[in-house]
Amino acid sequence: MMQRRKLMAAAAAAVCAGPGLGLAQAGWPARPITFVVPQAPGGANDVIARAVAQGLENALGQPVIVENRPGANGNLGTGQVARAAADGHTFLVTAQSAYTINPALYSRVPFDPVKDFTPVMQLAVAPYLLVVNPSFPARNLDELVAYAKANPGKVEYASAGNGTLNHLLGEMLKKQKGVELLHVPYKGASAAATDVVAGQLPMTFGSFPGVMPFVASGKLRVLGVASDRPTTLAPEIPPLGKELAVTSWYGLFAPAGTPQPIVDRLYQSVRAVLAKPEMGERLKALGAERVESSPQSFKAMLPGELAHWRQVVRDSGAHID
Repeated sequence: MMQRRKLMAAAAAAVCAGPGLGLAQAGWPARPITFVVPQAPGGANDVIARAVAQGLENALGQPVIVENRPGANGNLGTGQVARAAADGHTFLVTAQSAYTINPALYSRVPFDPVKDFTPVMQLAVAPYLLVVNPSFPARNLDELVAYAKANPGKVEYASAGNGTLNHLLGEMLKKQKGVELLHVPYKGASAAATDVVAGQLPMTFGSFPGVMPFVASGKLRVLGVASDRPTTLAPEIPPLGKELAVTSWYGLFAPAGTPQPIVDRLYQSVRAVLAKPEMGERLKALGAERVESSPQSFKAMLPGELAHWRQVVRDSGAHID
């Protein structure tokens, strides 16, 4: 009789543990999974999401669909996942800027970065490079700073738009080095880089995958990587230093309330996909590096990221209603 009671109690405890345990071990995923990408197709975040999705299908036994929902600088798709059912079938794969910068940049966003999501893991990081037109006289950061101080208010830099990461990097450079630079916003990073290549503007900060082809062809000169250490993607490029160290990352999130066993299984599955040598080579060709992360370490990192960019946006004066 005592043994039977123990068995019944164990069974009851398993039921009370909640639906997440059963779902994660047996019934999850019960249908195709959707990765919502709040940026347009073809960008680094989209390519990374599709590569991970393809690798996951065999591991999870269900199709993994990538759904692009661009709009409002990433707010549209991010808000969609914030409102999605927390049943383990909808996830967010986003670039760092949409998650950490937008809440400080916009007067209102359709999501709370802390309350509306459960962090799963970082997927990859991509460095940003400071590049100039080859006709510009500076060949390193010190020469750029000296030139800007000798020509106050006459050096322009291009960005992908107000409040974007390359805009804020320019503002950080101004503050840290005490120089006057004129910000010229464009509608996208590609347009900004193209005009620097054409000599319409002398400089910009651009993502490694976005500007490195121009550097390789001699159409842009790279002055440094926005980091306090060299990047393994191109170790010959000098780091710009601690004051301009920025990690541009891509992350995977679940809606808040997603059962932890599902989050853990997804994390382990994605981690296995990223560990494959061919995945590392695919990311490297894109201009990104995979990251060793966990749900716990990713969650612990985010408050500092949000606070940092809130201060940077405040210092820059950028604001979008």
